[in-house]
Amino acid sequence: MDIILRFRTLISNAHLWAIICLIFTLQSCQQKPNTSTLDLDPAERLDPNRGLPPYPQIEIPEQADMESPRWKGIDLTPVPPVIPKSVREEQADFVLRPGYEIHPVLTEPNIKEPAAIQFDGNGRMYVLELRSYMQDIDATDELQPISRISRWEDTDNDGVYDKGVVFLDSLVFPRFVVPFGPNTILTMESNEDIVYKCIDTDDDGKVDKKEVFASGLGRSGNVEHQTSFLTWTLDNWMYSTYNPLRIRWTPEGVIKEATGVPYGQWGVTQDNYGKIWFQGGASGVPENFQFPTIYGNYRVKGQFRDGFRVPYSLVKLEDFEPGMREVKPDGSLSNVTGAAGNDVYRGHRLPEDLVGEYIYGEPVGRIVRRVHTELEEGLTYIQNVYEKEEAEFIQSRDPLFRPTDIATAPDGTLYIVDMYRGIIQEGNWTQQGSYLRTKIQQYQMDDIIENGRIWRLSYRGMERDKTQPRMFEETTEELVQHLHHPNGWWRDKAQQLIILRQDKSVAETLKKMALEQDNLLGRIHALWTLEGLGSLDLSFIRKLFADADPMVRQQAIRASETLYKYGSVDLVEDYIKMAEDESVEVAIQALQTLYILDVKTAEKVISTKLKDESSKGIQLVGQQLLDNIAEKSKLAASQFSMSEKKLFDKGKEIYSSFCATCHGVQGLGTPTGNGDVIAPALSGSPRIVGHPEYIVKTLLHGLTGTIEGKTYEGIMVSMASNDDDWIASVTSYIRNDMGNKASFVSEDYVTELRSQTQDRTESYTFEELSSEVPQPLLMDKTWKVTASSTALQGVGSTRDPGYGFGYKGWKSDEAIKSGMWYQVEFPQPYLLSTISFESNDKNHPLAYAIEVSNDGQNWTEKASAKGHKGKNTVDIKNPIQAKFVRFLSSEDGEEQWAMKRILFYARGIN
Repeated sequence: MDIILRFRTLISNAHLWAIICLIFTLQSCQQKPNTSTLDLDPAERLDPNRGLPPYPQIEIPEQADMESPRWKGIDLTPVPPVIPKSVREEQADFVLRPGYEIHPVLTEPNIKEPAAIQFDGNGRMYVLELRSYMQDIDATDELQPISRISRWEDTDNDGVYDKGVVFLDSLVFPRFVVPFGPNTILTMESNEDIVYKCIDTDDDGKVDKKEVFASGLGRSGNVEHQTSFLTWTLDNWMYSTYNPLRIRWTPEGVIKEATGVPYGQWGVTQDNYGKIWFQGGASGVPENFQFPTIYGNYRVKGQFRDGFRVPYSLVKLEDFEPGMREVKPDGSLSNVTGAAGNDVYRGHRLPEDLVGEYIYGEPVGRIVRRVHTELEEGLTYIQNVYEKEEAEFIQSRDPLFRPTDIATAPDGTLYIVDMYRGIIQEGNWTQQGSYLRTKIQQYQMDDIIENGRIWRLSYRGMERDKTQPRMFEETTEELVQHLHHPNGWWRDKAQQLIILRQDKSVAETLKKMALEQDNLLGRIHALWTLEGLGSLDLSFIRKLFADADPMVRQQAIRASETLYKYGSVDLVEDYIKMAEDESVEVAIQALQTLYILDVKTAEKVISTKLKDESSKGIQLVGQQLLDNIAEKSKLAASQFSMSEKKLFDKGKEIYSSFCATCHGVQGLGTPTGNGDVIAPALSGSPRIVGHPEYIVKTLLHGLTGTIEGKTYEGIMVSMASNDDDWIASVTSYIRNDMGNKASFVSEDYVTELRSQTQDRTESYTFEELSSEVPQPLLMDKTWKVTASSTALQGVGSTRDPGYGFGYKGWKSDEAIKSGMWYQVEFPQPYLLSTISFESNDKNHPLAYAIEVSNDGQNWTEKASAKGHKGKNTVDIKNPIQAKFVRFLSSEDGEEQWAMKRILFYARGIN
């Protein structure tokens, strides 16, 4: 069939059909031999009528402005269609640097539409398969639950993955996969806000348990513009694209911290020293790589060397979204316009000069780029290694090569994920009348789908490491030995698993390694593993402050920030001293640490340093930190309403005076000295940011005993002797600082709860309190969500009111009217207590009622409210069991009605 498709442009259609019939007749008389997936040609699975006649006439859309830079000079001469090639044929089309080789390790039909990969502690490869992505030129059914995460093994250690399972199926365009211990991953779907921890509890290769891991990372809109690549990095925090925050697993729960804006779109990685790189998408370049985003955003003039943005592609189809304005005379791409997937190569089975180099894919140019970094006066500058040769690290002549992810593999080589498809841009850029749609149709690439190849890049004479990881079966002591492995993947994974185990028995071994080992990278990983175990102490960290190696000093400052957050505020003097370090990198780190910890003297120290130090790095960082301090001050004045600001400020003062002693300066819990904390962490606690009844009742009556099976040294005593404004203030502060964001608590609310529980004389137990407090109901497929009016939102979306529970949101078709409704039918009756949702400044309901019913016909009003911008919360007094609930508009408006992140709380569901 491949031969037929290739010669169809040379013979008449009549002759073509004659040959087709003849070959099919011959094939029916013989048994077809077994075919390896490496030899399988995707064209064999295509309709033989595809592309006939082979030279379709493409007309320029009426709305095209032929004098504009996008269209001027376009050539739509009929051309032969692009034909997919077999794996071996594509392999022959790669142009590699001398000595490099490329081989397939996993291909279609075993996988389809692979977009990213990750490896677990036993070396098994998880593949993110976006099976709904651009299955036609209009992105039809893009958000259907047909994507999946598969897991693959190389059982005979021959370098090819031969055994796979569908680990998690029926997903709506999943955003990432993060291996998180034995048979466990983290993932999140599109238009959602919840990261789930998905577990295979019975070891059958399929997820059978899902738990909420974290929330607040979601982002709605086009699938190319949502969160991706949640990545555990050296500092034990997890970073993702788009989100100006980072999250962290702790034994007490997941905590959050605000960061700068990462700007990345599809890719997060790090180098050997924890420098985090975010990969821009449409920008085509790396983003925010100067310093960790926790310290803000830095723009450095000239960080991209001259010529960096010029790609050198061998594909000359002019099929680029920017159009003719970014086309070279030969038809290839003139300016990087799309990028996806990134990695800093940290392996040990490729040439040493590749270690530390930044690698990323440019799927529009069909190339993989290699980036060299140079550090000058504390600032980073980057350039394409082969710019002078007008070449790239990897080029392909095949227009279907679409590199979407790059990864250092456990075997020390580099893996490249290739979606191998016709269209790589999302439907928003291929709409009717667009330049890109016109070019795609010219080459008939719109139905080349359901392929995918994962390649291993190796080097002649350097055999891959055949040691198969078995970390899940190893002791913690054995894991420690991997912290100085020459392959960064082994170091990272061992560190993560030791921290997840929280096995502090290796603390002394780690301290010795951090202080004495010759291997610098081993020392750094030992330091951060201690930080993740909560086993750092002042005397140890100060030894590292005095280390001869500036990289160790710099890492020690960053790691010590955790000690400060737990209460070691006397570290400030160390930071001020280290701001005078002879190393520019160490001095910059000290300034950034003073800033991020909100030290009172930070502004003065930074200003003094700017006067005394002339290096470009100090000057740029120092000035931007001072600008950030000024901006923070302005933001603090406008972040809350006057009433909220009053509660927040008073609550902060109360917390510092009364609560920080046990719960820690930044809500992480105060260490006891034996690895535990005196009281539970408040930062990121789902109990704290959940229904406010939990924290208010705790303050009114105290809490005793274990909390979720854990015993704490401290006891939460009743604070009922304080007035209601005092309790409302400290509650509101805790729920809106330390990485938390939730509704404020009013004095009236506290008064009401005090009255309801006035007869209580004993402290709550955790179990007793949890049974009383309303719990959130998580929407699932058993809920029936309808609306009297609902809008179609964007390419690939559906008329589904269920979007109201996600980050994307629901919107009515028409302007809001009295009598318009939004309804939910539960699979069983619930005792609803509280309902919340979010709206923007224009599309909130003006006035509405909350009604409940058990048959969907007879309704009872339980609450009414006025809508407003932001989070709307309605408490249902005297709740009754109900299977139906609806919002009923009671006032006309000029704008459409929109809601997102709807959340119901119900009592008695534990």
